[in-house]
Amino acid sequence: MSRAMAKWEQVEGDLATPAGFRGAAVAAGIKKAPDALDLALIFSDSPGTTAAGVFTTNRVAAAPVVLSREHLVESRGRCRAILVNAGNANACTGKAGLHTAQETARVAGELLGIEPSQVLVASTGVIGIPLPIDPILQHLPHLKESLSKENAKAVAQAIMTTDTFPKTCVVRSTTKGRTVHIAGVAKGAGMIHPHMATMLSFLTTDALMGERMLHHLLVEAAADSFNRVTVDGDTSTNDTVAAMASGLAEVSVIPGNDSRSWFAEGLTLLCQTLARMIARDGEGATKLITVEVVGARTPLDADRVARAIANSPLVKTAIAGADPNWGRIVCAAGYSGAKFDPAKIDVTVNELPLCRKGMDAGFDEGAAHREFEKKEIVLHVDLHAGRTSSRVWTCDFTKGYIDINSSYRS
Repeated sequence: MSRAMAKWEQVEGDLATPAGFRGAAVAAGIKKAPDALDLALIFSDSPGTTAAGVFTTNRVAAAPVVLSREHLVESRGRCRAILVNAGNANACTGKAGLHTAQETARVAGELLGIEPSQVLVASTGVIGIPLPIDPILQHLPHLKESLSKENAKAVAQAIMTTDTFPKTCVVRSTTKGRTVHIAGVAKGAGMIHPHMATMLSFLTTDALMGERMLHHLLVEAAADSFNRVTVDGDTSTNDTVAAMASGLAEVSVIPGNDSRSWFAEGLTLLCQTLARMIARDGEGATKLITVEVVGARTPLDADRVARAIANSPLVKTAIAGADPNWGRIVCAAGYSGAKFDPAKIDVTVNELPLCRKGMDAGFDEGAAHREFEKKEIVLHVDLHAGRTSSRVWTCDFTKGYIDINSSYRS
């Protein structure tokens, strides 16, 4: 990387910190809670804005996912606005749901002076209930008039459902005397599983790049962040990560030179920070868990073991109770489908060895219990079968998860 390109650093800010962006949020009455923000709009003032998105792999895709995919193709990656609601997923709602998505995009585009295909839409909330269109159409004019740099910070709150805190991150770097920002918000606490993308996230940057470059960079960053977080193994119908680049910093990101790797570093840092927030805020969770697998025979083997451990209810409940039951970790590795010698596996929690060569390491129970009581836990698994590694973020399972999801709809 060129010396003229500084490292990325995390700074205070919101989606409007990158040049050219404004945002706003209103309470449209979609959520159950009265006066709760539930409808948000993100807009780029730059006509040269490029956009990209990655979406759920669930075959049951929500209407906003279907429409946003179409709009990215139709506009050739030139979308300038994102309209998002919380409280209703507009999923499994048939032709009426698609019409609602189309009509809200049309009206938003008309108000903003852009084509409907330049508007991306997203929804989150309860599946299978029709999304009322009237409250959205009634509030769109006020939402448009409220667009500002100051009001953009409310977007992170408006997209929350069972989240306990808004998730926002901004990073910046300097190159050739110019400062570039990347900003992002995310929501997600349940129905989280790494299958592109795993939740809702919206990203803005003032870097200048073509839509194909932005798409490739977003796919790579999502693979190393949002696709490495799991709460409960459920892949949503609405998963969307959308990014817009205004280009107003006049710093180009192009293939074949240092600018690509430089920007990729910043984008991945931003996305990983948001992904960790999602894992930390898992429904009912009390602990953030990082599963690190090393010494795997192949990248696929490393990934299989990491994901098996991170998704194991038995591992996650043991950690909830601060129980150093390392046998559950080894068990999950064993059924993952990866090839390794069980007599060589090592397991540590933070820096404390639990298992050596597939057997008890003779650890102190009290010391292990204290490690598992910490709010951040690293499970390190060495398969001693090769040189590849993988990492996944997850959380513990508590009774709170059951309480939240047994009454989510009602």
